[in-house]
Amino acid sequence: MSHATRIRTVLGGVFRNPELKRVELAFAGFNAGEWGVWIAMLVYAYEQGGATTAGLVAAAQLVPAGLAAPFAAVLADRYAPVRVLTLGYVAQALAMGATGAALLAHGPPLLAYALAAVGATCVTVTRPTQSALVPALARTPDELTATNVVSGWIEAVSVLVAPAGAGVLLAVASPGWVFAALAVVTLAAALLVEPLRGPPPAAEPRPPLEEALGGFRLLAKEPATRTLVALLGGQFIAIGALDVLYVVLAISVLDLGGSGAGYLNAAFGAGGVAGIAVTVALIGRRRLMPALVLGILAWGAAFALLGVWPTTIGALLLLAVAGAGRSLLDVAGRTILQRTAPGDVLSRVFGVLEGLSMAGLALGSLLTPALVSLLGARWAIVGIGVLLPLAVLLASRRLLEIDRRAPVPVVEIALLRSLPLFSPLGAPALEGLARGLAELQSPAGTAIVREGEPGDRFYVVAEGALEVSAQGRELRTIGRGEGFGEIALLENVPRTATVTARTDTRLYALDKPSFLASVSSHPRAAGEADRLVRERLPSKQATIAP
Repeated sequence: MSHATRIRTVLGGVFRNPELKRVELAFAGFNAGEWGVWIAMLVYAYEQGGATTAGLVAAAQLVPAGLAAPFAAVLADRYAPVRVLTLGYVAQALAMGATGAALLAHGPPLLAYALAAVGATCVTVTRPTQSALVPALARTPDELTATNVVSGWIEAVSVLVAPAGAGVLLAVASPGWVFAALAVVTLAAALLVEPLRGPPPAAEPRPPLEEALGGFRLLAKEPATRTLVALLGGQFIAIGALDVLYVVLAISVLDLGGSGAGYLNAAFGAGGVAGIAVTVALIGRRRLMPALVLGILAWGAAFALLGVWPTTIGALLLLAVAGAGRSLLDVAGRTILQRTAPGDVLSRVFGVLEGLSMAGLALGSLLTPALVSLLGARWAIVGIGVLLPLAVLLASRRLLEIDRRAPVPVVEIALLRSLPLFSPLGAPALEGLARGLAELQSPAGTAIVREGEPGDRFYVVAEGALEVSAQGRELRTIGRGEGFGEIALLENVPRTATVTARTDTRLYALDKPSFLASVSSHPRAAGEADRLVRERLPSKQATIAP
């Protein structure tokens, strides 16, 4: 299969899922807004006070955002992720609109800077929330990986296209109009995700400080996960350094002038886009750690060669290679983290990563001038390039430990958590159930269960629509995220209805002993089972022992 065919297959697979389609289109709007307003504010700050002011304004946006990210991520674990994602987009749109209004009204620069910092802080909600949401919307593990691949493509394309779009707006208008236009785009993102149903909250409410520290506690007791998060966050030190290195390379090494920095930046973005053909190969792979390491090695090798071969053509090619390596690293790493971090703290783990990303960008931009002053421009480039490969070498044992672990069935766990019967169960219990699920695919017209026959399994719908009927009368239609077959198991009676596939369907089946053991082991789950039986069989009084 050609790369072009594989790309079409991936896009088609993700966009055939209407919920993931909405999430990804909204994410594209989010990325356009994030990059566009960042550039517009730095241009405005430069016009106000030169490079020093621009640098201070950048730090003023990154530092609060980095500090807030781990705590903002609590929202997606405590409340319904769809609601959090929607309100996050709305908050970003309002902050962008307010900043645009301040700029267009020629208000005090400090007011514009403060409003932009609020917007940058609101941005930190999106990625952790989306990372926790998409496992619940994906229908298969491969679809989850494909969604992460598409998200990586969107970010790579945004690095290339969004700055150019902002540049066009700045050429014909002003920074205020950039903020105003992108506020509308971000509001459209909110409208896209608002209709989604999504899963319930992943965690029961706890004291706010205890919840906020959930991601940190997990990383403290899981060295392998901590190492993975550190690697993913560490890449942003190098990305932050690139903002300065582009200028150093263009002016001090390659004699391209200030405009050359833009060409070098575009080469890195183009490499990320070209990495599309590489990240497609991740779909269907059980182990993704080799891909992550390959991405890091490509990154490091590109910078090492750039330091010893500082030519214009060489710089453009090698930065493109680095961009492709970065895409591979980011997609593989985030997918591994989704597979291995417990679902009830997943958003908070990604929140810690988001905070590290912001801190890395700031640290990288401060580290590079020091390295240039100490080592010279060419060796500073090499030094930045070897950071991640060196980290991989030092952490190789822990990375191998992650790779040895069987992938956690995150899609199946998210599907079970969406059902009231199983949502009260803790992460270990849900994972155990998910590993025991049997996948079934049934063509349209197939009777999955028949009224009157013995019941031996409970079913969860992953994809498709099914008709429930009893005594020849249609009762209802069920679809993704719903289950059936529980009454026969709970009451030890024959099936009370027939369930027939209306469309081609994908189901997960759970055997009777596992189902009963899980429901009876938790008081809230037992209570929900009791409610279901009384609702479906009003003449019965269920007694499910806790």
